[in-house]
Amino acid sequence: MIRRTLLCLVGTFLAVSLSHAEEPIRHSFFVAGPSFTGIIDEAGKEAWNAGRPAARDGYVLDNGNVLIAWGNEVKEFTRDHEVVFQYVKSADNREIGTVQRLPNGNTLITELGAKPRLMEVTPEGRIAVDCPLQPETDNAHMQTRMARKLENGNYLVPHLLAFKVKEYAPDGRVVKEFATDLPELGGRPAENWPFTAIRLANGNTLVNLTHGNKTVELDADGKVVWKVTNDDFEGQPFADPCGAQRLPNGHTVIASYAAKKGIKLFEVTRDKEIVWSYDGPHRVHHFQILTTNGKPLPGTPLK
Repeated sequence: MIRRTLLCLVGTFLAVSLSHAEEPIRHSFFVAGPSFTGIIDEAGKEAWNAGRPAARDGYVLDNGNVLIAWGNEVKEFTRDHEVVFQYVKSADNREIGTVQRLPNGNTLITELGAKPRLMEVTPEGRIAVDCPLQPETDNAHMQTRMARKLENGNYLVPHLLAFKVKEYAPDGRVVKEFATDLPELGGRPAENWPFTAIRLANGNTLVNLTHGNKTVELDADGKVVWKVTNDDFEGQPFADPCGAQRLPNGHTVIASYAAKKGIKLFEVTRDKEIVWSYDGPHRVHHFQILTTNGKPLPGTPLK
């Protein structure tokens, strides 16, 4: 009787374990896209709408508010659409490309145009840091995207037509560069324009290369240590990858901005297996994974 009971318990444990292991991944996420800006729940339904599409960048903050950058302004909303922070583009420039709330309470914003710059704006609207950028082109729309502040106080800035990710000191000095027109990536003909650059906990840098349809991880010397492209799949999930996010489990989530049908956002393992995807109606420029199977995603203050 005891042996039979133990076998039953073991069988139940294995069944539960297998059931848990086979549970499909579900994510909710913030999306900034051309047709919709807001939050998609784990069932793929709209859970919150900003009321205005075509956002460039944005995040759901720890306090539940949503910080969003459009081409001409940045706003922080409560979920009831009350505006609690706003920055309007300066007259000297043509576009805004980045927004990031920093641990010190400031908001990181980039402006593109005749005087490309990166700023830290205080909650009161004062410009605390005004860092000139060197995008190596007068094409405002292609000067930069998705800049992020690093833990060392510098800023990581992708410059599309320069084929470089540059690390800037707050005074505008370029202290490091990572080239994306490397021969092993196809050189400049491959149009590996860096769009999103993320400094990882291991010191490497994750970069989405838009027209090159690649995501690469570069070490501290700029050497490619991991790469994933359409060549790794039967289909073609890469279609102008813009936003990216490295998850705590080591997987990478990638937005295919140009995809009008099929996969628009997907999660890929280190072994290049797609384990989750979103193929709903909304195209994705930038995004932030919020929950996985009902649990909030652990993260760091600097994303």
